[in-house]
Amino acid sequence: MPYEKLEITTPAPVLSWANHPLGPEETKMAKNVASLPFVFKHVALMPDVHLGKGALVGSVIATKEAIIPAAVGVDVGCGMSAIKTPFTGEQLEGKLKKIRLDIEAAIPTGFNENKDVEKSVTNWQRWNDFKDLHRGVQDLQGKAMKQMGSLGGGNHFIEVCLDTENQVWLMLHSGSRNIGNNLAQCHINTAKELAKMAGNKLADPDLAYFVAGTPQFHAYWRDLQWAQEYARVNRDVMMARFKHIVEKHLVGGKANKPLLQVNCHHNYAEKEVHFDEDVYVTRKGAVRAQTEDYGIIPGSMGAKSFIVKGKGNAHSFCSCSHGAGRLLSRNKAKNVYTLDDLIEQTQGVECRKDTGVLDEIPGAYKPIEQVMANQADLVEVVATLKQVMCVKG
Repeated sequence: MPYEKLEITTPAPVLSWANHPLGPEETKMAKNVASLPFVFKHVALMPDVHLGKGALVGSVIATKEAIIPAAVGVDVGCGMSAIKTPFTGEQLEGKLKKIRLDIEAAIPTGFNENKDVEKSVTNWQRWNDFKDLHRGVQDLQGKAMKQMGSLGGGNHFIEVCLDTENQVWLMLHSGSRNIGNNLAQCHINTAKELAKMAGNKLADPDLAYFVAGTPQFHAYWRDLQWAQEYARVNRDVMMARFKHIVEKHLVGGKANKPLLQVNCHHNYAEKEVHFDEDVYVTRKGAVRAQTEDYGIIPGSMGAKSFIVKGKGNAHSFCSCSHGAGRLLSRNKAKNVYTLDDLIEQTQGVECRKDTGVLDEIPGAYKPIEQVMANQADLVEVVATLKQVMCVKG
């Protein structure tokens, strides 16, 4: 389905790939962003679009000479990593529970951190830049080191999946952990203070922004790039451990070369060229889908996930959705569904089946097939995956 142009009057139009009409709150949020004077061309809404803070989750915002820290959000550099292995589904039989328990022992989840910090973490060159980050995080380097290689909570996960050819894939979802969150909060607060001092009447305080060329913009951009790189390396560290565990159970620990590797952000900002102009592109819950870009679009814990290749659609600023998108808030999901529902909806998946993960029940998410149908002009599907084991944050 191609996009539709929302029937709202704003300086920048809003193009939507969503398969449903936006609700009043969502429409208001889209209008607020599209009314900002520095928005370039239009705002693009992905098929999984839903309410966020300041800007909709699933929105792509290209800007000239300004950036909105709260639109990037606090889970800076959050994204996905996946590898296609040479193993087949038969090799997993009878081993999934042991693999899950080993992963839970090797990769900290929730607020937990690593007790030991491995060489690949301490050797990361960007630790040298830590002293240049915002003064509000200067006492957090030790914590940031211990959290690199940790999953976090919420909808972050680690999964063993099978594709339609019965090939084993390893997949995980995580971001820049506590350090990224703290950096984002520091800069969001600065942007709000500046807006107050300047008497800027914003439709939403969370749309406070920095103007290019100012010291505040420079500091935010530097910290943002650092946190995005931390997030990418965090996923690499976890994937290396995850791969090693699977290899231990399947082939006695013999290292195997992945057949395909993908590591992509879906909460971030970058400098890019669109419509022949240099712009800042903020993808809040969206994946870059330039021609030949590989991306990962996960469903919920009981649904399919997709490895995709971008089609370079200019109208979406070469982007696609980052997942199924929530249908119900976490609290609502806990009120609507029971533990029995969770057990039923995650049949055939080796995972935790307790009330602690009830807010992540598949029924709390939009149907992923519909989301994929809506973006046939944005991406082509390379592989369709179904999870057989899931570790939740």
